Amino acid sequence: MKKLVLVTILLASTLLASAQKNTARSYIEQFKDDAIKIMHQTGVPASIVLGVAMHESGCGNSTLAQNLNNQFGVKGGGGAVFYKHNKKVRSKYKRYQSVYDSFQDFARIMTERSEFSGLADKFTHFDYTGWAHGIQKHGYASSHKWSAQVLGLIKKYQLYNFDENPAEQQSTANQDQIAQNN
Repeated sequence: MKKLVLVTILLASTLLASAQKNTARSYIEQFKDDAIKIMHQTGVPASIVLGVAMHESGCGNSTLAQNLNNQFGVKGGGGAVFYKHNKKVRSKYKRYQSVYDSFQDFARIMTERSEFSGLADKFTHFDYTGWAHGIQKHGYASSHKWSAQVLGLIKKYQLYNFDENPAEQQSTANQDQIAQNN
């Protein structure tokens, strides 16, 4: 009897742990390094990659994020199939092997698709405000509140700290040098 109760408790705790949703902070912690790496490869700010992904996927809790690793609601890819509540779901959304692959595709869209490709020339990788407004202006989302919502996430969670503004780094380096000389 004791073994049965113990097994039941362990099983229940395992199910509860697996059913927990990502929090914003856990999502950031888990994927910030991927966003920074993509920023260095493409010039798309890490804050934009994370902010848009958090907004579009509900911090990785959306059905698309959970079943297709699709953090941005990107359509295409020949129709992915997944199961939800034991029902087969056919989707027009793209399936990715990993969240990192989803981040890479978003950056590719932002730098290679004609409607967005000029953003990388117009904005630096630390001008997250310009990127957010530019992405909305060029038709990424139909909501007029989209950029304000993404910017709200970036500011609330200070995602801009991942963008590595060279002017700030130079200022910090100068301050460190002055402190060492004194």
